[in-house]
Amino acid sequence: TSPFIVRGIPALIGKSLLACYRVVDDGAEPERDAAGQDAVFKALADPTRRKILDELAERDAQTLFEICSRLATKYQLGSSRQAISQHVEVLIGAGLVTSYREGRYKVHHINRGPLESLTDRWRPRRNEGDLMRINLTSVLVHNQDEALRFYTEVLGFVKKTEVPLGEHRWLTVVSPDDPDGCELVLEPDGHPAAKPWKEALVNDGIPYTSFAVDDVHAEYERLRGLGVRFTQEPVQMGPVTTAVFDDTCGNLIQIVQAT
Repeated sequence: TSPFIVRGIPALIGKSLLACYRVVDDGAEPERDAAGQDAVFKALADPTRRKILDELAERDAQTLFEICSRLATKYQLGSSRQAISQHVEVLIGAGLVTSYREGRYKVHHINRGPLESLTDRWRPRRNEGDLMRINLTSVLVHNQDEALRFYTEVLGFVKKTEVPLGEHRWLTVVSPDDPDGCELVLEPDGHPAAKPWKEALVNDGIPYTSFAVDDVHAEYERLRGLGVRFTQEPVQMGPVTTAVFDDTCGNLIQIVQAT
């Protein structure tokens, strides 16, 4: 499972696009998301489904068996596993829960994105113009297959997009708890300027980018157990705690916890 949230700095190297932006029109009609919001309200109307979200909010990344066990133990719910599975599917359909395969099991995560947008239709509209949001950010990698394995199997991101582009691919990953959020592009470092720049950053101990985590110390221990090499152990720096590791793709990556 992934504790990471993508937080990167857009940059351009030659003609290689490392980040782009999506303009969001706050003045658009609120009815455009009416169907999605109706699905969210319908999903939240059922008390069992609200309890499932409560359990995932308290302890994310659970299998169906774990969800059923916690509901039976904590709330004495007598619902069958099939009934709970149907409730989970409704939550997935509303975008409130995401899931992915981990070996033989399907792991479920809460997605708070739809909840955050529920009240948008009643908020005052902005008059000063459109808002710009970060849509993509990139990390340069020497091998996309190796990078995909590390960023999904080790760090816990999930693959979002894979489009063949000749020798390489348009390949992105996202945080499992925010599948519609900022995408991290695993960008080939084939441009002549890319590798010297990456090497200079590594030689100076400068992280290429930074990911947010809830507990740096816990992630440090988890990743070390998976064989990840750290160049900086957890250190508190004022309001944040940071650590830096080697992503095996030619980059140093920093993880940050707000303290």
